[in-house]
Amino acid sequence: MGNDGGSIPKRRELVREAARLPTTSELKATALESLTHAWTTCPLSDAPLDLSNTVSDWRGRLYNYESVLQCLIPSSETPIPETQEAEFARTGIKSLKDVVKLKITTRKDENGREFAACPVSMKELGAATKGVYIVPCGHVFAEVAMKEISDTEKQCPECSEAFEQQHVIPILSTDEAEIEKLAKRIDDLKAAGLAHNLKKDKSAGKKKRKAEDARGNRIDGESQKEKSSNRANKTKEDKKDISSRINNPMTASLTAKVLTEQKERTKRRKMVDGYKRSEAVR
Repeated sequence: MGNDGGSIPKRRELVREAARLPTTSELKATALESLTHAWTTCPLSDAPLDLSNTVSDWRGRLYNYESVLQCLIPSSETPIPETQEAEFARTGIKSLKDVVKLKITTRKDENGREFAACPVSMKELGAATKGVYIVPCGHVFAEVAMKEISDTEKQCPECSEAFEQQHVIPILSTDEAEIEKLAKRIDDLKAAGLAHNLKKDKSAGKKKRKAEDARGNRIDGESQKEKSSNRANKTKEDKKDISSRINNPMTASLTAKVLTEQKERTKRRKMVDGYKRSEAVR
């Protein structure tokens, strides 16, 4: 070290360089790169995003339809990697009703590169131009184009299907306020028994029916026990009433004896019937 014309950095210089915070331009460049990657790559399979076969969840994240289907219905021949399985578990997708098939308009530039474009403004969709899609039709537009649609004309510009403003989903949004609004939307839909694609969520109905059946079975069981107890008490009271209504002691004694013999005969008959049934089974 030394005698080579160079210099040795001191510790305070190394620490100062390491602790330097990234500049605003560096943060923007990193966010832009991350957003561009999300627009072009499926996070489940790390494969290029197929714009003709893309789906999105309630957060506006993009996936290849085949990747979602493979995770929902895994095959023994092609097992899912653990990393992909863990990533899919974080998405919260339980069925195809939790995603919407997107209808993305594509164009090609002079070099033949295919890209997503807004059918209204013809702008390229991606990190530079924020996109949105409509539920349930799935048509994708630039956000600026959708804002030009008046409140009285809530119809999809492509298919003319009516929609509500809350069902316009921003794609790959990084705004916390928008994400909170999307979370509230999906909570309201679940409370109404609907999934992200506005179809009925059968899983919610099954859970509700199971709870009601369990409650009904519990009530029925309690009712049956109560009925059995009432019948037993009634029988005892009837016997007491019979004895109490007989004033003659001798007659009362005879009646009690008859009732006892009748009870014994009934008991023996049940035992014989049970023995016959067991012999028939053998």
